[in-house]
Amino acid sequence: MPNFTHRVRVAFPDTDASGRIHFTAMLRYFESAEIEFLRSLGYRYRDATDVVFPRVRVECEYRSAVGFDDELDIAVSVKRVGTSSYTLEFAAMMEGVTAANGSIVVVCMGPAGRAQALPEVLKEALRRSGE
Repeated sequence: MPNFTHRVRVAFPDTDASGRIHFTAMLRYFESAEIEFLRSLGYRYRDATDVVFPRVRVECEYRSAVGFDDELDIAVSVKRVGTSSYTLEFAAMMEGVTAANGSIVVVCMGPAGRAQALPEVLKEALRRSGE
């Protein structure tokens, strides 16, 4: 069950010569939904100090054609919350049909470039969102 849904409209620059969404654009839409999801939880990456949140694994499976000006509802669900990382799942729906689904694994890294514990406020917000 999704924790959050974010609506986007496919922009012309996000399409390729065939008129369909460029494969990289869906990942940006997932990330946009992630940022809005976190904002809805009261958390913003820019407020984190001394840590960064690189993506260490990204997956996307395209299931139907998506083109310029199509509206997508990107559903976000928390799949896993670990000590230093979390996994979000995404489902891009277009008129009730799954256009793409995927996941992103995000790791919390400290100044030395090593994984460290997620900020407690983020960890708790993610856990609460799945309840």
